[in-house]
Parts: sequence; C-alpha cells; structure tokens
Amino acid sequence: MYKSKYQRTSRPARRGQRIDPKRFIKAAIPVQESIYVPQNKFSDFNLNELLKQNLESNGFDTPTPVQDKSISITLEGKDLIAVANTGTGKTMAFLLPLLNTLIDNRSKKALIVAPTRELALQIENECRKLGKGSGLMGVLLIGGVPIGPQLRDLRQKPEIIIGTPGRIKDHIERGTLKLDEIGVVVLDEVDRMLDMGFIHDVRSILSTVPVERQSLFFSATISPTIERLIKDFTASPVSIMAKTAETCTNVDQTVQYYVSSGEKIDKLHDILINDEVEKTLIFSETRRSVERLSTELTNRGFQADAMHGDKSQGQRQAALRKFRDSHVKILVATDVAARGIDVDGITHVINYDLPQTYDDYTHRIGRAGRAGNKGYAITFVSR
Repeated sequence: MYKSKYQRTSRPARRGQRIDPKRFIKAAIPVQESIYVPQNKFSDFNLNELLKQNLESNGFDTPTPVQDKSISITLEGKDLIAVANTGTGKTMAFLLPLLNTLIDNRSKKALIVAPTRELALQIENECRKLGKGSGLMGVLLIGGVPIGPQLRDLRQKPEIIIGTPGRIKDHIERGTLKLDEIGVVVLDEVDRMLDMGFIHDVRSILSTVPVERQSLFFSATISPTIERLIKDFTASPVSIMAKTAETCTNVDQTVQYYVSSGEKIDKLHDILINDEVEKTLIFSETRRSVERLSTELTNRGFQADAMHGDKSQGQRQAALRKFRDSHVKILVATDVAARGIDVDGITHVINYDLPQTYDDYTHRIGRAGRAGNKGYAITFVSR
C-alpha cells in the first residue's frame, strides 16, 4: 500500500493544556431553537433541470438554513464565507451551485478540500447522488488507499476533484495533478483543517489555483488565522451566519473518578450496561489503547469496534458503517480518526482518556446531544 511522504497520518504533536476536571462537570441546558422559515424551496433556485430532478427523486424539497441562505449567492458566482455547524446540510449547500456551474460550463473544474478521509467520502457520495446523469467525472484523493486508481482517474481529466490536503499536495508535487483549470474551490470545515495542522498545506494548494476563481469557505468557527487565509484568497466575499446554539449545551457532563486500571474498566462496564446508553463513542489516547479497549469490551460481550490511524481506509469505513447502522453500539476511537464522524443517534460520549485540550473536549462531546436531543458526556479522571 502506498504511503506518501507528504501525507500526514496524524496531527503534529502538541503540548497538552493543564486540565481542570471541574470544567467537565456541567448540567445540560436544553436550548429551544427558534424555528427557521425558509425563503425558498429547491424548485425556486435557478438550477439546472437535471439537478432539480435529482433533488426530487432523493426526497429533497425544502432547504436547511445554510442552504437557503447560500445557494442563491453562490449561483451568482460570488465568493462565500458560511459559518454553520456540522450536520446542517453544508455539503449540499456548496455542491448544488458547484454542479450547476460545471454542467453549464464544461471547461471549468472544481476542487473540494476536506480535513478527513471520512468527510471526503461523504462529499463524494452526495456528489454522486446529486450529479447523477450529468456526465461529470470525479476523483477522490485521500490517503490510506492505493494510489494506482487515483492516478488512473486523474488521467481521465475529471471535472471534480475531492480530497484531503495531504494527498492533494502529494499529487501536485508528483506532477499528476494540475489545478490550472480550477474555476471553483471549496474548503469544507476549515476550522478542523486548522486544528489538524493542515493550514500550511491548504495555503500551498490555494497558491497553485488560478486567481480568477470562485472560493467557498465553510466553517463552524472563524479564528484570526482563518480570517487571514480568507483575506488572502478571496475577493469581496459574502458572509452568512447559519449557526445554531452550540450542541454541548444539550449535553449533561460529568466525571467518573477511578484509582486503578482494573477499577477503570469495571466502571466503564457498569456505565455501558445501563439501559439509557444506546450508542456510545469512546475516546482513547493512542492507537494501541483503542485496539486494546475495543478487544476488552468485545470479550466482555459488548458490540464494539475500533477506529484509528493504523486501520486501512476500508477497515475504517467498515467500522463507521457498522456504528452508523447500529450493528455495533460502541465505537472506540482516537481523536484524529474520529474527526469527520457525523453519526446520528449518539447518546453518550465517553472520554476514557483525558483530551489534550479543552477544544478537543468540545469537539468530542459535540457528537452527542444533536437535533435537540439530550446527550451525555462522561470523562474518566484518575484520583
């Protein structure tokens, strides 16, 4: 299996913050979100008839807030900064205008950059559904898989390039990917790319695409670093805000103290056998500890699987699919492997090992308590 010398397999090492366990104790505060009334239906947008047919056949009628606010702007060819939570329909918000542009102008190409393999795969799947029958070709450039099929697909001169920063940069360096015909660039979940240490790769990639292009930035937060990136690579962008309340306000946060490793696993066992624990995401620090914990839980009779950087892309996708379809109720993962996971119905997030930073903690527990449901976060703390 090919592994690029340019491909990052994990985030750069960071010095962990000093963690105060008291900050992991907080009662859930259910937030009553205001009901958004869309200004449009998908049929109202100036979209190609093929796209409208595909939307209808897939049961899409009414756009989400981020789609409703951004699609008309991007159809006009303007640069866009969209601030929205994960899981709010961002993918369709940029794919519909992008596909519309490529169908109407076959000389243009599009580049979509995502922080993780899992998110890139989700985007590709959505692109296949929405672009069915268009004749457009795409290529998926991610690590963890053989490079041969990617080289073959690139020789077909695809109109849509979807990938992660490391593998995209790798192909640019090899000379197998040229971006001189790119007319639309999408950066999805920019804040995660920054957090994962990809910001320099992103700058390098953007410096190789034509200056005359449309740039679309989607992010849950906008930091000063992201602001500088946007300023350097956009022209008079339009900003929209479609962000709802932070998910973690719906999460009941507690700590579980332990003395020994034996007591720790037994306490985890006691938590997992409770009836209210339906679908659980457990975070552990290293690939080895993830594998060890997953095996121990399986031996104890739990339906569990593991997800970490030493797994092949096929293995990671299989584990995620089983977890999403509830064939396993417990997924044990490292922080890096779990980024990009967007699974409905997670009731509990368990920090079996302490996060390195409070930002990591927020990312972790935000997987529970979605769609207005109450979630639970339990953090193990050694006495």
